[in-house]
Amino acid sequence: MNFYVMTLFPEMIDAVMRESIIGRAVQNGLLSVKTYNIRDYAFNKHSRVDDYPYGGGAGMLMQAEPVWQTYEAICRDAGCDALPVIYLTPKGRTFSQDHAAKIARLDHVVLLCGHYEGIDERVLEEIVTDEISIGDYVLTGGEIPAMAVIDAVARLIPGVLHNDESAETESFSNGLLEYPQYTRPEVWHDRSVPEVLLSGHHANVEHWRHMEALKATAVRRPDLIDPETLTSQELEAVSDILKR
Repeated sequence: MNFYVMTLFPEMIDAVMRESIIGRAVQNGLLSVKTYNIRDYAFNKHSRVDDYPYGGGAGMLMQAEPVWQTYEAICRDAGCDALPVIYLTPKGRTFSQDHAAKIARLDHVVLLCGHYEGIDERVLEEIVTDEISIGDYVLTGGEIPAMAVIDAVARLIPGVLHNDESAETESFSNGLLEYPQYTRPEVWHDRSVPEVLLSGHHANVEHWRHMEALKATAVRRPDLIDPETLTSQELEAVSDILKR
């Protein structure tokens, strides 16, 4: 999986991508994250990439040509005529686990990090294939959202996690939030680990985990649950919660 990040602040991306699970994935050749500084493709001696918006208004806009030239350089390096480009913007579709899974099936993807008041619409129309938002709020740039997307997608690439089952049981992987988990000691602050987890009965453990995940989802994210798809046992377990 190859990520190409178009940004004004490549150091932000590079620093994070060297650490932890993502850093190991890069070192092991499972993942590639290359940053491209849009300022390097500016067409003036001061490497300026922004200008005032036509029609007036607050702030500055990133110019189309440096973004285009950066994209062209990425395509040349990747040996492709065109590549999918995801623009990180509050105007985009809200990023989800399903979205991450679709991206993980790609071989190459470009992430475009906006800044200032945005980017000239003309280059967006020319190269952008999708727009993603990580939430209903505004950040100072697209670098943090880009890192969030890379992290979420990387975890779905085989071999990135030591235990690939982890990605299958985490929140949203099956439409539910993750079930509660426990480790040693067996009793902590007078709180005991649920007995079913100590039973060694795998079927009972899996049933308990599913029901606890369902309950947690009903409490925290009821919008994720369609009551019509639940079994009678599942509906009985969460019906009172969903009525609140």
